[in-house]
Amino acid sequence: MNMRGMRRRDRGITGLETAIVLIAFVVVASVFAFTVLSAGVFSSESLKQTIFAGLKETRSRMRQNGGVFAFSGNQGTTQTVYKLVFIVSNSLAGEAIDLTPPYTMNDTGLDPDFDLTAIPATILSYADEDQRMGDVPWSVSFIGNNNGDTLLEDGEKAEITVWLMDRDHSIAITANNSVAFMDASTANGGGVGGLTAGSKLVGKSTRFVIEMTPQIGSALTIQRTVPPGLRQVMNLN
Repeated sequence: MNMRGMRRRDRGITGLETAIVLIAFVVVASVFAFTVLSAGVFSSESLKQTIFAGLKETRSRMRQNGGVFAFSGNQGTTQTVYKLVFIVSNSLAGEAIDLTPPYTMNDTGLDPDFDLTAIPATILSYADEDQRMGDVPWSVSFIGNNNGDTLLEDGEKAEITVWLMDRDHSIAITANNSVAFMDASTANGGGVGGLTAGSKLVGKSTRFVIEMTPQIGSALTIQRTVPPGLRQVMNLN
């Protein structure tokens, strides 16, 4: 037997096995590298989406402009706050905010007036030391430059009226029964979601919080205190 030939064949087999191992190593390394790169791209994309979502939340936030005003009338013979008014704008030139209101007002007859066709996207809540109303009635009036729709866009301002009680304009504001509880009765406005007969009237020195929560973005929180002496119109700043 030729031993030299056997040694050559042994060396050939060893070289082939080595080549196979090297090829396998390269393939495994390539798959691993592809997996790592794919995971990195996916993570980067997810991080980018998270950042953009956070920016969207921030840029969609509202800002209060100017003061908060409280208006009082008489429920029976008792003077009480029946509505709150403030102005908001779109902060940081953010995305448009839907301010389609659930109620309208016209300062005649009974206010506010329920809008059957409206689909509100923004919710207002009211709370004080004695009660909380999670979806209080409100109306809006755009002031200054605006394009006529109910979207609060960059450069626009909207006056928000929070209705705690119904207002009967056929009765002088200083007379008895000029405002009424929101008991859904069409005889005094038909409003719901505000103060009812079982609620405590908003009187002097009442501390309260209003939260205005849009469909997208952070809520606008307003905290104020009613003065120790009630007047028909009060600047709460």
